[in-house]
Amino acid sequence: MAAGTGSYEWRFDSGRVCLDLVATAPQADRAGAGCEPLAEPGRLSCWLAGAGLVPVGTRIVAVDDSWVTGFVELRECLGQLVAAALEGRAAGPALETLNALAEGPPPGIRAVRDENGTLVRALSTAPGRDALLAAVARDAVDLLTDPLARSRLRRCEGDSCARVYLDTSRGRRRRWCSSEVCGNRERVARHRRKAAAH
Repeated sequence: MAAGTGSYEWRFDSGRVCLDLVATAPQADRAGAGCEPLAEPGRLSCWLAGAGLVPVGTRIVAVDDSWVTGFVELRECLGQLVAAALEGRAAGPALETLNALAEGPPPGIRAVRDENGTLVRALSTAPGRDALLAAVARDAVDLLTDPLARSRLRRCEGDSCARVYLDTSRGRRRRWCSSEVCGNRERVARHRRKAAAH
């Protein structure tokens, strides 16, 4: 299966790849049960390319259920750590899991020329699951150990949205994960309430 061949469904850019992984968590459907978004065929490969972990067009042939399991476990671990950071409390065993995953070597990269002669990033070898998990885990370690970055962590204020992002806006007044999605929903709801009041 080739990464980057389909559309990148998770267009959310939190400011960090580790937070982008957290954003892939399933949302409960109307029946109250969420399905695993990364488990559908090709979806994890698509996310890996869309999040920038592998260059677009990189063939990932080894993705199987163990990859999905690994990334889902890391996502749950990151969710616990980010929640703990936002709430100012200790995260417990999730920190040990993160540190163990971060110890592995990330994928090797190199600069190569594309067909137009422009330098582009390429992986030195076919990407392995553990190397990609290590890259995301190291990003989380960098985020959680940087006081300035950690102080910019925010949870979206949108109704039924639990996404977390880095607030890099001027004045640190960003309220939503996306002005186009959650911000627009809030503006529409405010307009409807105002129209109903008249």
